[in-house]
Amino acid sequence: MMIHSNQAENTSILAAAQAMCLAARTAPKAKGMDCICTAILTGEEKEALAKEMDLIAQEQNMAFFQRDAQNVRAASAIVLIGSVNKVRGLNTTCQFCGFQDCGTCTAQGGRCAYTAMDLGIAIGSAVSTAADRRADNRVLFSAGRAAMNLKLLGEEVCQAVGIPLSASGKSPFFDR
Repeated sequence: MMIHSNQAENTSILAAAQAMCLAARTAPKAKGMDCICTAILTGEEKEALAKEMDLIAQEQNMAFFQRDAQNVRAASAIVLIGSVNKVRGLNTTCQFCGFQDCGTCTAQGGRCAYTAMDLGIAIGSAVSTAADRRADNRVLFSAGRAAMNLKLLGEEVCQAVGIPLSASGKSPFFDR
């Protein structure tokens, strides 16, 4: 049997993406409350995400969304990581959200500060996993915004990023 480099690299990218989802899931979370959602996009779903990024670039006059859409197209796969807002019940002890307590935060439509912190830790775990597997990657807010517009991680996700992955001679995410 002979496996050519393209097939080996594509298989490795998907394995890296799966390992990244695992790393995001098992990353430490405040009070042990899991609010992380992940997905892997390839093919048509990845192109739909890039098209949504192009649309946002036009509607919002944000050229970097279009640049990032090209990065998504150049990637073999993209890992999406998002979080659902869950207050942690620390009440007046915390106030990191800017509200008096968790009930007020929820009533006013605020976001628990630990939701973003947990997302950041999950992202760090995921990209370190990609680096361990030598997969080129970059964290893109723009891809997360487009994924949220398309509700790819569900209705309740309030924050998300996309992490495109590539196995090529030169990272398409470096000279932007």
